[in-house]
Amino acid sequence: MTEPISHRLIDVFRAVMNTGNLTEAARLLHSSQPTLSRELARLEQILGYALFSRTKGRLQPTARALTLFSEVQRSYQGLDQVIDTARQLGRGEQGQLSILSLPALTHALLPAVSARFLAECPGVQLSITPQESPLLEAWLTGQRFDLGLTEHHEAPPGTSLQPLLLADEVCVLPAGHALLAKSVLTPADFTDQPFVSLSGHDPYRLLLDQVFAERGVERQLLVETHSAVAVCAMVGEGVGLSIINPLTALALAGDRLHVRRFSVSIPYRVGMVLPRYRPANDLRLHFSVALQYSANEVLKRLNG
Repeated sequence: MTEPISHRLIDVFRAVMNTGNLTEAARLLHSSQPTLSRELARLEQILGYALFSRTKGRLQPTARALTLFSEVQRSYQGLDQVIDTARQLGRGEQGQLSILSLPALTHALLPAVSARFLAECPGVQLSITPQESPLLEAWLTGQRFDLGLTEHHEAPPGTSLQPLLLADEVCVLPAGHALLAKSVLTPADFTDQPFVSLSGHDPYRLLLDQVFAERGVERQLLVETHSAVAVCAMVGEGVGLSIINPLTALALAGDRLHVRRFSVSIPYRVGMVLPRYRPANDLRLHFSVALQYSANEVLKRLNG
C-alpha cells in the first residue's frame, strides 16, 4: 500500500517553495534545516520523483514541483478563507440570517430595519424572502428560516410568536381631496366616495365592509386588489380613497398620498415568528432589536 502523504510534508514543501531554501523554510516552520531536509527527501521518496534539483547547495524546483505547488496554493487559499470566516463569525463580523416575511412588510418595514441591522453587523449576509399565507406559515413550521414576520394572531406549529407592532388601520387620500381638511375621518365621510379595496378574501377588507355595513354607509367600490402597495398607487393617482395598514401607508406617504386617522379602531398586528427547532443564530437578536426600534418609530409617527 502506498504510504499516505501527511499534511506536515505538504507544509514543508510549501515553505521551501515560498522561501527558496531550507534554512528560511526551517525558520518559518520553527524547525531545523536537517529535519526539513529529511522530511523533504521523505516526500520525494513517497512520490517517487524529485521535486528539486540541487545545484551548489541551492534548490531549484522541477516542472512537477511547480505544478504541484499551484495546486497546493489553491488549497491553502481555500483554507485561509475558511479560517478568516471562522474568525469573523467569532467577532460577529460575518454570518447569515434568513428572514421570511409577508410581502407588505418586506416593502414597508424591512428596508429601514435592514439598514439599521447591517450598520451594526457589517459583513452579514441577509436573505429576505417574501411569501403570502398559507405558504409563509408552512415554511416557518418547516424551520427553514431564522425569523418570520406575520399578521396572524397565532404561532404556526413548531414556532413561537412575539408581538412586534399593534396599531390601527389608517385612511389614505390623494392630494387635493376635500377630506384632507379633517384630521380624523369617520365612516360617514366615505359615503358615495370612490373606494379602492383589498381583495374580497382579505381579512381587513372583511372587517371594513362590516364597519360600513353596520352604519349603512354606501361607497363606490371601483377597484379591488390584493396588494396594499397597489391600493396606494391607485389612491395616489386619484382613483379613490382607501383604508389600509399603517406601515404601507406611511412608507408611501408623500406629495401625492396623504394619511389620516380613522375614527373606528381596526387593529393591525405584526408579530415575530421564531422557530423552536432551528439551530440558534446569534444574529437574530440583533435583527429583533432593529425590528423593535423601527416598529417604535412607526408608532411615534402615527401618534405624532
